[in-house]
Amino acid sequence: MDVRRAAQRYPGGDPATGIESSHAFSFGPHYDPDNLRFAAVIACNEERLAPGAGFDEHPHSHTEIVTWVVEGELTHRDSAGNETVVRHGDVQRLSAAGGVRHVERNDGELPLTFVQMWLAPVRPGGEPSYDIVRGIADSTPYAVPEAGAMLHVRRLGAGERTAVPDGAYVYVHVVRGEVRLGGEELGPGDSVRVVGAKDLAAEGLTPAEVLMWEMAAG
Repeated sequence: MDVRRAAQRYPGGDPATGIESSHAFSFGPHYDPDNLRFAAVIACNEERLAPGAGFDEHPHSHTEIVTWVVEGELTHRDSAGNETVVRHGDVQRLSAAGGVRHVERNDGELPLTFVQMWLAPVRPGGEPSYDIVRGIADSTPYAVPEAGAMLHVRRLGAGERTAVPDGAYVYVHVVRGEVRLGGEELGPGDSVRVVGAKDLAAEGLTPAEVLMWEMAAG
């Protein structure tokens, strides 16, 4: 188990324009050759957008982009014609494939926080695609076969336990609350990288929400 604390993330964004970012992996000007990826996960970014702030149209390619809203509403528009408002509980996936452009904004009146995770595809190229699952149920896995990965959303009450998926590689990100995993106490923004996960469990120390990626290949 490799525990990474929220405070260890690289700061980013542009606070003057209402964008504050925290990057769990090497990103943009923060280049760290020892922290480029974990299995399929190549980015786990926590983004905070003030009302009216956002990312103007920009390109992506050869990336599976999965977004989880923590609070507020995220407006998504892309060059494939998709326009969606994403809320807490929704899982959004944009498969950039051979190339796509998109816009992400906070068009609401309240602050927006979302976690965006980028995964490397098994094979590059192809046609871009878009998917959204509204209000995904607790413990319902969301498959991203293009990256050989499965996302598990877990919501815990204080004292409740949930199994961590057994797998060759598991990436755990705490969205909110406090949990205990493998003897480590974790808070919001903390993450754990597990190789050869087996018979592990996460326990809620407070009401908590956790995202877990189960991956077969490194």
